[in-house]
Amino acid sequence: MNKYELAKKITQLDGLTNEEKASLVELLRSQKKYGLVWEDKPEEIETRLVDELPVLTEVPERAIVSDSPDAPNHILIEGDNLEALTALAYTHEGKIDVIYIDPPYNTGNKDFVYNDSFVDREDGYRHSKWLSFMNKRLQIAKSLLSSGGVIFISIDDNEQAQLKLLCDEIFQPKNCLATLIWDLGSGTSAGHFTRAHEYVLVYCLNRDNIPNFSGGEGIIDDRAIKKKSAKNAEFEYKFKKGTKFEAPDGLEYAGEWGGTEKTKLVSGRFICENQELKEDIVLSACWTQKNQMDSFFSGKETFDSKGQKVLEFYFRENGKLYCRKKRDTINPPTVLRGIATTKQGGAKLKEIFGDVAFDFSKPLNLIEFLLSLRPKESTILDFFAGSGTTLHATMQLNAEDGGHRKCILVTNNENNICEEVTYERNKRVIQGYTTPKGEEVEGLHDNNLRYYRTNFLSRDKSVKNMRQLVRLATDMLCIKNDVYTEAEFCGKKINPNIARYFDNGQGNRMLVIYEERAISLLVQLMAQTEDDGIKTMVYVFSPGADPYTDDFEDIAERVKLCALPSAIYEAYKRVLPKRKPKFLDEALQEMKAQAEAEANVQQTLDFGEDNDNMNEEGGEA
Repeated sequence: MNKYELAKKITQLDGLTNEEKASLVELLRSQKKYGLVWEDKPEEIETRLVDELPVLTEVPERAIVSDSPDAPNHILIEGDNLEALTALAYTHEGKIDVIYIDPPYNTGNKDFVYNDSFVDREDGYRHSKWLSFMNKRLQIAKSLLSSGGVIFISIDDNEQAQLKLLCDEIFQPKNCLATLIWDLGSGTSAGHFTRAHEYVLVYCLNRDNIPNFSGGEGIIDDRAIKKKSAKNAEFEYKFKKGTKFEAPDGLEYAGEWGGTEKTKLVSGRFICENQELKEDIVLSACWTQKNQMDSFFSGKETFDSKGQKVLEFYFRENGKLYCRKKRDTINPPTVLRGIATTKQGGAKLKEIFGDVAFDFSKPLNLIEFLLSLRPKESTILDFFAGSGTTLHATMQLNAEDGGHRKCILVTNNENNICEEVTYERNKRVIQGYTTPKGEEVEGLHDNNLRYYRTNFLSRDKSVKNMRQLVRLATDMLCIKNDVYTEAEFCGKKINPNIARYFDNGQGNRMLVIYEERAISLLVQLMAQTEDDGIKTMVYVFSPGADPYTDDFEDIAERVKLCALPSAIYEAYKRVLPKRKPKFLDEALQEMKAQAEAEANVQQTLDFGEDNDNMNEEGGEA
């Protein structure tokens, strides 16, 4: 509604004098706004969100689970990103450390779809549609950022100016950290000039919580060998007794090892003693840093080609040689040169798929660089995931510097992109793949990937809807608490209609109780087991807000309580579109229907054959 329309409504108000109306109109007229103004263009998905709640449901057959108990859990969500962001507002509010997005550039060349239609150059509302689209998503993204969170947004000249003003409005100008200029390394004809750059806008939630970037200052680890190829010749190298070997005492390698990056023992015994080589050995491999190895092992101060100081060469438990370096402390420049080119994105997809399966994929090195500016334990979000480069970069960076970053991707499945490109790409990266040239690329196996789809249920708080929310929201609770492995509870199998218990074996435990009458029996079971000092997150699905504190009094020190699903409805309120008030008769009809539903609900309890002692009333859930 514009000022004129609002002023007209003021003049029509009852109960005010003409003088009072005139004062209100004058106050409205005097209100000026500096910044970006556009005509809001509602999306069709917003209409659905007025009446329905988005939830996330897992597709278990697509889960990729590592043998490593410490593997980070990455998440891929298939669905409209506004739907997914709304759901993530419950699971990840204030928890995202890094957001990287590559939204549609709105070039007018069928790169931006709004309400299922491409927006072309002739559309008079082209920029308004794009701003409406971005505003809603960035507002939710802001709520997801942690206190030290940072958002990186790729863009070009078509919307850079508008995006800058929009971000100033959402995040405040003081929280703009930089507008980076990415040198593409090549150019394309763009009328009077050759376009050879794009931008990355960098904002944060609160710049007071962000220490100066240092270009990745800190300790990094990098493999000192590569797989054999025409460019990487194999040769022998002597390692002296006492070379660092980060492995258990007695670990020994013989013959050949290392998958595609092979190392071969030529002479001596490759055995660990007190975190060192027990004796001199000669190894054959495709060493990548011979000059630096010669310099370091001769006792000289050693630097790599980028000027980064070499701290040590050492062997890991996998038998591979690594180099530990200290990155320089110079703040990264705002002009990114020599980091990556646009062609590298497509080349990487061609290496994985044998063809370029997605246009305009961002290069891996660019996103790795941006992610490296933030802590190694960061939770990362990309809600314009495209081909899934951000997850690939996350896993690759973790492998390079020993980080434990977790990544969440969101993309729709238009033209099967989520299933056949985003998911398939990262599946191959985790499990390993063969290039079109027949070269074997070892997988980044120490990673878990979970696949989810957006789903919907009515926003009305009826008993039926709440019970449906009970089932659908459990997957969201797993995401919220980063625990996915279902287990027995205190040595007992529980009917999943009654309760479900999750334990990742790393200190994360979650008990989800669907049937309130089972609480006392579950409490009794927990009280009979030894307290190991690890608290269990307990969710009780109740229509109200009562977390049943009294019922857990005997084990209060062993649990953290939360009642649901009312808490979910309340969390959603902050991001869902506002609903129009219902007419009185409509509201009365809904209240009557809800009362009837509640009267007909039959609550039953069944713990199954393995728990007959707990099944006091029997029945079928």
